[in-house]
Amino acid sequence: MKQICVVGVGYVGLVTAACFADLGNRVVALDVDEKRVENLKKGIMPIYEPGLEELVIRNVKSGRINFTTSYAEALKGAEFAFIAVGTPEGVDGAADLQYVQAAATSIAKNMTAPLIIINKSTVPIGTGDWVADIVKNAQPKPIEFSVVSCPEFLREGSAIADFMNPHRNVIGSLDKDAANKVAQLHLPLRAPIVITDLRTAEMIKYASNAFLATKISFINELADLCELVGADVKEVAAGMGYDARIGRHFLDAGLGWGGSCFPKDVQALAYMAKEKGLNPRILNEVMNVNYDRRKEVTQHVERMLGGLQGKTVGLLGLAFKPNTDDMRDAPSVDISNALIAGGAKVRGYDPVAREVAAPLMPAVEIFDNVYKMAEGCDALIVVTEWNEFKQLDLEKIKDLMKSPVVFDGRNIYDPARMREMGFNYRAIGR
Repeated sequence: MKQICVVGVGYVGLVTAACFADLGNRVVALDVDEKRVENLKKGIMPIYEPGLEELVIRNVKSGRINFTTSYAEALKGAEFAFIAVGTPEGVDGAADLQYVQAAATSIAKNMTAPLIIINKSTVPIGTGDWVADIVKNAQPKPIEFSVVSCPEFLREGSAIADFMNPHRNVIGSLDKDAANKVAQLHLPLRAPIVITDLRTAEMIKYASNAFLATKISFINELADLCELVGADVKEVAAGMGYDARIGRHFLDAGLGWGGSCFPKDVQALAYMAKEKGLNPRILNEVMNVNYDRRKEVTQHVERMLGGLQGKTVGLLGLAFKPNTDDMRDAPSVDISNALIAGGAKVRGYDPVAREVAAPLMPAVEIFDNVYKMAEGCDALIVVTEWNEFKQLDLEKIKDLMKSPVVFDGRNIYDPARMREMGFNYRAIGR
């Protein structure tokens, strides 16, 4: 059993803490938000993530995980300290590292024994060296420590499965002994372990996310061409995916990517390139193609309705992806704003993100029942591909709507069947 401290109980930190506890380690998870910590002690989760509540409660009962706001308490006896705080996008596109800096400083001031400090947050290249300098300069007295980069590759909605069954674990450090100890910590996961230097590990995370975002933007640009030449982008993606060099994942045409990772990571990588005097042409176009999708959906719906003024449009889904309540950079926000600017009234429904979405979309009427939301709508837009929407009573939906117009932004319905049922239906790239 290892003693682990995890700083930050957001998506990455809480999943990391809960999963390491479930593997039999003693974990103390720290956050400076007192209310969040108190809620966690009561079993109230700060986020929606399938299976997380059960995992946390089980390990709290077993005594393997505790929550605190005290660095002194969290670091007492700890061998490893994971920094898993937010690194939001700054005003200039660079990652904002204020929370990493605060965590590193507090760790330095409260550590009392040798410690391996592990950056779990997605951070710009060179942050590991910067953290080492912060800790060294902030220590009241010199205590031995090492800094390791161990970037996360968790997908919201399947984060626990991703942690427990990773494709690989990347570990970077200038201290081989520290890297090996972190590798030992991950051995129970039985996944390939890549040990490299700090900066290469940091780059692997950015490069991975940027490439996945590129695949999504590529298939979305291809979808527009498919429509014009009469091809079906879903079949094209399936045919491409059989090639092992390409793979099927992240080739789903739709409304593009959002969330907490892809937008800020692609932007941060482009910023780093510009800082070094490079012109990140591909990265810039990946972002341009993605955000154009949100503008285009409004234009399509406007044409289908013959104008937006006075129309009522319902959004099926608000979260940026299914199985999460995360609204960060969600397409629903931009789409609703554009619809409202065009004169439409907008309604929305999401199985879990309603409370999180409400303050971000004050002009949108948010419903707790999808059929009530559809009643009287002139058009519906599929924004998030929740499984619930794939099982809707579409005949009932059609009868409830003022006009049976559906724009399927996630290609979850069969075009031929929708048209046979009498819908004015449009998908993407089909």
